[in-house]
Amino acid sequence: MKERVSQKFAELYGDGAILFTSPGRINLIGEHTDYNGGFVFPGAVDKGIVAAIRLNGTDSVRAFALDLNESAEFGLNEEDKPAQSWACYIFGVCREIQKRGGKIGGFDTVFAGDVPLGAGMSSSAALESTFAFALNDLYNLGIEKFELARIGQSTEHNYCGVKCGIMDQFASVHGKAGHLMRLDCRSMEFNYFPFDPTRYGYRLVLVNSCVKHELVGSPYNDRRASCERVAAVLGQEFLRGATMEQLEAIKDKISEEDYLRARYVIGEEQRVLDVCEALEKGDYETVGERMYQTHWGMSRDYEVSCEELDFLATVAKECGVTGSRIMGGGFGGCTINLVKEELYDSFIATVTSAFAEKYGHEPKIYPVVISDGSRRL
Repeated sequence: MKERVSQKFAELYGDGAILFTSPGRINLIGEHTDYNGGFVFPGAVDKGIVAAIRLNGTDSVRAFALDLNESAEFGLNEEDKPAQSWACYIFGVCREIQKRGGKIGGFDTVFAGDVPLGAGMSSSAALESTFAFALNDLYNLGIEKFELARIGQSTEHNYCGVKCGIMDQFASVHGKAGHLMRLDCRSMEFNYFPFDPTRYGYRLVLVNSCVKHELVGSPYNDRRASCERVAAVLGQEFLRGATMEQLEAIKDKISEEDYLRARYVIGEEQRVLDVCEALEKGDYETVGERMYQTHWGMSRDYEVSCEELDFLATVAKECGVTGSRIMGGGFGGCTINLVKEELYDSFIATVTSAFAEKYGHEPKIYPVVISDGSRRL
């Protein structure tokens, strides 16, 4: 990818480009916890965006998206927003830096990526993080890493129409090879935890169902509202910190649905903490158990799974896979699987053929290695 990007840049704009990269991400555990003030547990992956960038001394950006074979040119004022959706990510990053007082000018760029689309690995966050990190570096702006993540998040909110949380951009910027990051979504404090599955004879792999169910209404907003109602009855801003005993004590004051939603979230907060403790001991069996608990909690209590994802988790269990769960918001997409090395090939063969036989198409398989975050190459 580096060679392709460099070659195309030289062809379009000449010499002198500097290469930057940012990764996509996985989330091992901690799903639907962010808006409840809880913990998430992401890591950066070995797939991402690579961009060749050179300052051009003008007030305009010339950008070429290699994978799409499309170009865009735009200024740096609010009214200059480009028509192409991919270019809005780059434009938005520029504008968000300027809003924070960063003095930047025009540049030329070519970029490409190998984050699988539709796999829930956050290619958009990788794109934002690449340009936020690069402009901070090239213009010596001195912006802290966490603020670079916020710049990416604000880009999504203000220029791309997506009201996302901070996890994706945070993981892309802060990634560290051999480590996952526990981010406290209430205080925004974070810690690194060792995660080196190969050392213990495991591999991490995503199995993409390649399905996405369209849902009537707004299921995410409905679940968020459930959590907020229960928190209010408990006298709290978030469900974070609530116990199962507290939930049982108010069971007769809330609906059955709200009770189930809250039961999942409270359990998930504890599961993240359990996984952190297990990893510090190299106890991957406990990590796997908690992953299955998360999956079936998301399926039965939070009701954000679907038949295909439940099938993938069931096949994983039958194959002896240590841990498997939905990764992401649900209703389609991937499972993330922690698999013993000696079972890996047979699991991939079995899950591929069984899924194809039942649903008429093969799932996509993405092995994952935990890698470093945004950097100059």
